[in-house]
Amino acid sequence: MSSPVAKIKHLLGHIILISAIKLFHPVTAEKAPQFHVYSRTIGNDRNDSIARFRAVLFIVGRCACTQSGIRPVFAGEDGLLAGWYGICNGKASSNNANLHMDQAINPEIIKRRRRRIGLVFAACLIALCSAAWGINRVVRPSVAASDVHIVEIRRGNISNTINASGVVIPTHEEVVASPIQTRIAKVLAKPGQHVAAGELLLELDDRAVRLAADNLQEQLAQQENHITSLTLELAQKNKQLVSNIELLELDLQAAKVKWERYQPLRVSGVVSGDNYLQAELSVKRAEIQLRQQRELIEDNRRATVTSIEGAKLQKNILQKQLEQEQHLLAQSQVRAPFAGMLTSLLAEEGSSVTIGQQVAKVSELSNFRIEASLSDFHARSLSVGQPVQVEQGGVILTGRVHMILPEIQNGTVKLLVELDQPHHSMLRDKLRVDVNIVTEKRTDTLVADSGPAFNGSGPQAVFVVKDGVARKTVLDIGSSDGKAVEILSGAKAGERLIVSDIKRYQDLDSIRISN
Repeated sequence: MSSPVAKIKHLLGHIILISAIKLFHPVTAEKAPQFHVYSRTIGNDRNDSIARFRAVLFIVGRCACTQSGIRPVFAGEDGLLAGWYGICNGKASSNNANLHMDQAINPEIIKRRRRRIGLVFAACLIALCSAAWGINRVVRPSVAASDVHIVEIRRGNISNTINASGVVIPTHEEVVASPIQTRIAKVLAKPGQHVAAGELLLELDDRAVRLAADNLQEQLAQQENHITSLTLELAQKNKQLVSNIELLELDLQAAKVKWERYQPLRVSGVVSGDNYLQAELSVKRAEIQLRQQRELIEDNRRATVTSIEGAKLQKNILQKQLEQEQHLLAQSQVRAPFAGMLTSLLAEEGSSVTIGQQVAKVSELSNFRIEASLSDFHARSLSVGQPVQVEQGGVILTGRVHMILPEIQNGTVKLLVELDQPHHSMLRDKLRVDVNIVTEKRTDTLVADSGPAFNGSGPQAVFVVKDGVARKTVLDIGSSDGKAVEILSGAKAGERLIVSDIKRYQDLDSIRISN
């Protein structure tokens, strides 16, 4: 098959040939059959350039001879050329010997010829312009308007946002962990069911906990007996010491009486010095013994009280251990901490669990918040209290940054978003949403819908559509909220842009837009 360019060249050749015939040898109405022969010849032999040339000579010769009153007498291919040669040199056959080539031409014929020449020239010019337009249509790349996304620049408001991925989580949820290393004895609930506060979910094997609690109770009883024994011992010692003090007080009184009686007798010389001194020493000895007994009572009391306090402290320790075991015993009966939905449950009876292992989780599914994750590249742009837009399925919810988690894992920073409508019907546990954190707002500026044609901010080459042609234009792109971009310069309101992906045309300056 021939290319479109070849077809156009073929058509131009026909037009030029026909115009040449009309220009130099106009054909009158009565000579139309000869011209028709040419057309038919061309139509039958369009792929043979020699036949086409000979047919043109034949038609031109016939037209010239007919207008000059000369009929060619030659036939065949050689005769055709000879006849044409003879006409051009003023020669003819014997039948036309009296013909003179330098005859005066009628002015009407000259005017008619000039008019025809002008018409032919205009027709040729139109044909050439049409050919150029057709070639331009064929050569210039084009794209259908339905295959690209064209948007119009308008004035409006835009927010500079940071995009993040988020997941909906309950505002209040609680994980129930195994308090002991044991196994699951009995399962009484199913995941996904609504539970009431305190409702029994499953039972853990608590035999080891019960045995430890019984052992602690026995130790507590022993400590109580020890405390009682120390108290009785203290009372008994105090009683004995008090009796000794009473006897020593009597001895002291007797020694004082004897020593006082010896004092006047010692003056008169009836009592010897030794006896007097012995009586005095007896009084002092009795006083010392009495003081020692009284101090012994106090020392014995302090010692016994210390022993009792130690026993009581040990009792308190055992009591706390017993309370802890009793608490573990109560936790072995796994119950719902509050009313909500049982979102997770280890429901295989007989399976082993370790200390701290999650066995159930209850969530309150009436209040939700968002846990958002984004690159730590934007960490410096984040702050508590920033406005947030959460989008899912065309529904947009507003909120604010509640907390920015300090830990960065694998180049990702996480933050919690408190919603203005935490009870919205769109919210579901573990639902993934798009989170846009607003860092800046701009009003009454040029904006356009966003698309793959834009890549970040700054100067960018974009195709601007005008009069069916998309021309590459450099635009200065500013803020973006994920749905629209701000155009700082390079375009004006009302102009249209191609925002779809047209990377295959990135090396071109213009593209024709076809309907």
